[in-house]
Amino acid sequence: MNPKEEVFELSQHGEKALRDELEKLKTVDRVQIREAIKEAREQGDLSENADYSSAREQQANIEARILEIENILKHASIMNVSTVTIRYVQLNKVVTFQIVGTIEADPFAGKISTDSPLGKAIAGKKVGDRFHVSTENGKEIEVELLDLK
Repeated sequence: MNPKEEVFELSQHGEKALRDELEKLKTVDRVQIREAIKEAREQGDLSENADYSSAREQQANIEARILEIENILKHASIMNVSTVTIRYVQLNKVVTFQIVGTIEADPFAGKISTDSPLGKAIAGKKVGDRFHVSTENGKEIEVELLDLK
């Protein structure tokens, strides 16, 4: 592998979701957009045909997404997803979330990235450990690791 090639950490679920999206893009969306382009061509003058221009733009977006997903899957590293329960000490607030790869991160859905400040801080810790995390705004937060699965 070329040292400049990025490795994308994915969970098994994330890999499956990308494979499903890729399949849909290739077998459904591509076919539909080809049909839309064909219909737009039949309308006549392509230079002033908004439907044709729109369909070609959609086709370019679909093809770009196909290439992006293929690249991600080609350079994917399947990781074991950890479910983590922590307590924000100052707030006495307990939170459970999954640690996932950057591509799958969605804090609002309880998924944080291995590259996030909290994800990095948890790496190598064991249940019962207390540690500090620097937030993006520079604030230090004390955290206790309650559970790790």
